[in-house]
Amino acid sequence: MRISWLFLLLLAAPACLAQRVDPSAPPAPPLPDAPARTDFHIKYVNGTSVYIDGGSSSGLAEDTQLILRENTRLSPSDPANKAIEPGIIARLKVISVASTSAVCEVTAKSRDLTDQDVVSLPDSEIKNLIDKDARGSSRHYPMVLSFSGDEDPMDEEVRDEVPRPPLPEINQMRGRFGFTMSTIQQLGQGASNSSEYGMIVRADFTRIFGTHWNLIGYWRGTLQQAPAGQQSIQDLMNRTYLMSLSYINPQSPWTASFGRMYLPYAASLETIDGGFVGWRPSLRTILGGFFGSSPDPTAWNYNPDRELGGVFFNVHGGSFEDFHYSVTAGTGMDMIKWSVDRPFLFTESNFSYGRYLSVFHSMQVDKPTANPGEPAVGWGLGQSLLTVRLQVHPRVDLDFSDTYFRDVPTYDAALVGTGLLDKYLYQGLNGGVRLRFPLHLIGYAGIGRSNNSNDAKSSLNEQLGATITNVFKTGLSFDARYSKFDSGFASGTYKTVSVMRDLGERFRLDLQGGRYDYNSSLAATNNSYFINSMFDMNLGARLFLQSAFTAQRGGTFDYNQWTNTLGYRFDNRAAIRAAQSHQP
Repeated sequence: MRISWLFLLLLAAPACLAQRVDPSAPPAPPLPDAPARTDFHIKYVNGTSVYIDGGSSSGLAEDTQLILRENTRLSPSDPANKAIEPGIIARLKVISVASTSAVCEVTAKSRDLTDQDVVSLPDSEIKNLIDKDARGSSRHYPMVLSFSGDEDPMDEEVRDEVPRPPLPEINQMRGRFGFTMSTIQQLGQGASNSSEYGMIVRADFTRIFGTHWNLIGYWRGTLQQAPAGQQSIQDLMNRTYLMSLSYINPQSPWTASFGRMYLPYAASLETIDGGFVGWRPSLRTILGGFFGSSPDPTAWNYNPDRELGGVFFNVHGGSFEDFHYSVTAGTGMDMIKWSVDRPFLFTESNFSYGRYLSVFHSMQVDKPTANPGEPAVGWGLGQSLLTVRLQVHPRVDLDFSDTYFRDVPTYDAALVGTGLLDKYLYQGLNGGVRLRFPLHLIGYAGIGRSNNSNDAKSSLNEQLGATITNVFKTGLSFDARYSKFDSGFASGTYKTVSVMRDLGERFRLDLQGGRYDYNSSLAATNNSYFINSMFDMNLGARLFLQSAFTAQRGGTFDYNQWTNTLGYRFDNRAAIRAAQSHQP
């Protein structure tokens, strides 16, 4: 028996030696692990398209799914952290991919995405990549070829042969245009009627003809006008439109915009009608120049004959989820009919921490031209605006503001009752609170002490209002507000009530009525009642109808105005998606 066991051991020895690891043999392929990257930063957002900093080298491919997860540091009740499903704020799908970058389409979201967000691979996609790596590591290749260039010729040939649809934002065009007729009936002494004809255009054109130029905004103009009459509130509000042709290319250091716009990184200069060109020395800095006029009647320095130009430098950085900053400094020149009115220096600073704190401050130091026969005016602080907002609870916001003007603002006082001038009416130090109650009810209130360099004494500013939306799930919204202002150049009150009904692009109804008293030694006193109404609805698949009525009674205004617009609307996004779906 012992001889039998010894014989079996001798036979097993060679087999045991064969199982020993040969140190010269290559190591076995490792077990598949999770991909090296599962999180990707958003570099740029354009409409529903999102550019991220990962591509095929990170395992991404067309139709790969990505998600934006909830931020565990924010409350689930925070609007920035609202989930569309447990733990997820947005879903994206990769539609075009390169080696180190990709373009994604947002398929579902609870809020707009920003370049501070980070998207991730869901667990299902991670499993797919692991399975793919596992299959790849088990394959055997009889021969390996290497190439001196960065690209595999076979990959290049395959990529050239496969048709690629254009990115979704390329040549995306939607908007509408229409023709308008407006009739003004002036009442009282010297009653008369006048009519004018015009046109409106609303455009949302992105990546025009495959370039990086975009046309976005709204324009309303007059084509023919009857004998001149008084200017109505509706006419003034129509001149607050914004429309610009802009060049935005994330791969280029240059950017530009032309039209009627807020100046990028210097919005405190108000709306300009002109152009802007900027150059980015680095990712966080920009050097810009601007020129144009100040056409907006809600601007503090409004003058239809004013021109301005200048240069600025901006530094910005941080994350909107945590600390973010933007600081601008520049110099410019104001002119009236091309004659120098005032050179000025300006700064604009914006600091924020998540949604909990934001601080904004703008300032202008200038040297205005003195009136004939008066002594020269030296350099000094001409304007300062400070706003601090603090969220102490998801339902409670506090704000503090301090406003200073050395000279009298030149906005059009007829717009006092619209609420567009509130930031100028309340001079001095003011504080307010905004409360979000259940059932879509929001209440807000403010109080402050008004004073400036021309005031003999301080006076009180007051504001009180409430808004309720989607009343009984009807889509109706109501807003009511009362405001009292008192400063060195104007004082008064206004009371308004508004009713709104909005069904997206299909139907919209706005009603507003109220009374305002505006008393100033520098402008005509107005004690007026007013009513504004407007409805906008689609007619079939392509047409739309818009109608507005304004009535003003009291003070220097006493008129009725009717405005009707019939136009055509268009949207090529559905046609682009249909064409792409039929491509092989």
